[in-house]
Formats: sequence, C-alpha cells, structure tokens
Amino acid sequence: MAVPTGAVQTFAMTGIREDLSDVISNISPTETPFYSGCKKGKTKSRTPEIQIDTLAAASASNAAIEGDDAAGDTMTHPTRVKNVVQLFEKVVVVSTSAQAVDTAGRSSELKYHVAKSGQEVKRDMEASLTTNNASVVGNASTAGELGGAESWIETNVSFGSGGAVGGFNTGTGIVDAATDGTPRTVTEAFLKTVIKSCWTAGGDPTMIMVGGSTKQVMSGFGGIATQYKDNGSRMKRAVILGAADYYVSDFGEHRIVPNRFSRDRTALVLDPKLWSVKFLQPFKTVPLAKTGHSDKRLLSAEMTLCSHNEAGNGKIADITVA
Repeated sequence: MAVPTGAVQTFAMTGIREDLSDVISNISPTETPFYSGCKKGKTKSRTPEIQIDTLAAASASNAAIEGDDAAGDTMTHPTRVKNVVQLFEKVVVVSTSAQAVDTAGRSSELKYHVAKSGQEVKRDMEASLTTNNASVVGNASTAGELGGAESWIETNVSFGSGGAVGGFNTGTGIVDAATDGTPRTVTEAFLKTVIKSCWTAGGDPTMIMVGGSTKQVMSGFGGIATQYKDNGSRMKRAVILGAADYYVSDFGEHRIVPNRFSRDRTALVLDPKLWSVKFLQPFKTVPLAKTGHSDKRLLSAEMTLCSHNEAGNGKIADITVA
C-alpha cells in the first residue's frame, strides 16, 4: 500500500514532545568484597604500626636431663610493620543554574552527584586496597599512598618467570611493590601449593579473590567432583552448572570471590581475619566556600590497610588474562 499524498508523518514533524524517563540506569558495579570483609578501626597516626610474631619451630628433641641446671633459651622479639594512610577525595561542583532547572530522574542535581561521587570513592578504595602498589610516605608536594594487599604478600607466592616478591621493607619502612613476571595459565596445582603454604605457616585462608577470567578458569578445575543445585522447587528442571563458588582443599573450604577492582592477573588467597582497614579520617562531606554561581562539596576519607600477618595469606601472580 502507498502512503496517501499529503499525509502528515512523524519524520517531518517539529512539535513532538520529548519522552525522557525518570529512571537513570547505571550498571557500574559498586561491590567491594575486600573492603567489606576487612575489620574496621581507627588510627591516630599517618603510619599506623602492627606488631607480628611467630613461635619457634616445633622440635621433637625438646628433652631435659633430670636434675640439670636451667639455661635460658634465646628469645625473639616481635617485628613492627606499618603502612601509610591515603587521602581519597572527590570534589563536586554544580552551578546554581543547574540546580534551578527541572531535571529528570533526580530532584537535586547536587545531591545526585554527591551520592554518585561517594560510590566512586568506594570503588577507588577497593582498587587501592587490593592492588600491587608500593606505599608512599608523602611530603608537602607528594600524596601519601597505601601499600595494597598484593604488595604485602611475600611468603606464600607463585610467580611466573621473572616475578619477584615485594613486601614490607624493614630498612626503608615502606611496603615495596612486587615485580610482575611472565603470564602463565593458572592451574589447580598452583592453587593447592599456595593454600598448603598458607596452612603450614599457620593461616586459615577462607577466601580466594580473583578477576573474572580466573573465576571462569577455576570453575573448570578437575578437583570439583560433584556439581548440584537445589532450586527449592518440586518442578524438575535441567540445570547447566558452569560455575564453582567454593573450592574444598585438604585444609578447609575456600570461597571463590570475583572482584572487579582487583588485578585480573593475580589471585589472592586470603585469611580475612589478618587484614583490617584503619581510618585517620572517616567518610565525610564538607561544603566548600562559595566563590561564585556554584555550590561545592568535598567528599573525603583517609585510611590505610593493615596486614596483621601476611604469612597467613598467599597469591598466585602472573595469570594469563583471557
């Protein structure tokens, strides 16, 4: 059929009202599993310190002669380690005109961007807490930076060729970043070795934190013998299971947690009890001085990552990312 001559069509019209949804769709993730799993505390120092200690190696030859005189054993002292607080901030500036106009999906332009910036700070903190970043003491012209979990872990590690540990440097008093090695495919053998090393050192690693591609690889490990799902319904359904949320080793059950903000090339084998986040300044929003036709808000938090004993944790570094 042909369109009648002179028919009015929407393609040429100029007075159509716009139809703008009042719902703002934002799929950017805000889950922060490492930060959420850490104990929270306060500090009154820019470089909070932790004391760590170990027991002497167990000895089957600990046998004393009857009636012998008692001689003193050699005592060891705790080691002091520390990290540097990092100041996170976002500054929101919204003009008075932007706040006066009628907007869709939010009642206040200023409040909307303050809330959005708060979520962005949280994501930045998660990335800093997990990454391979050396701590920076900072000075009048340099920002202080915290050393991330990847940098802290040095005892129970699996590296690719050329990789090397970082860890706390007792000489400089800062956390050194690890050296990346040649990427290789992650295997179940790597995971078993690191978990065993953590257990031998006295740790109880209950969490394996990985990137998305490594999560998929671990779901295919051959050690997963039985897969099932209870769908809570009488209706029988065929279910294809292509994921594993837990890995059960000889030393316990370990939850496999995907993290969008940790480095995909590293799997962290964590004992969450051995980490804490300490705040020098808690989250806060402060109005800044008005200097013209806009309103300003400063969002900030100052905190660091405390490792209570890195030897109870481990990592598989230099994983090939699909």
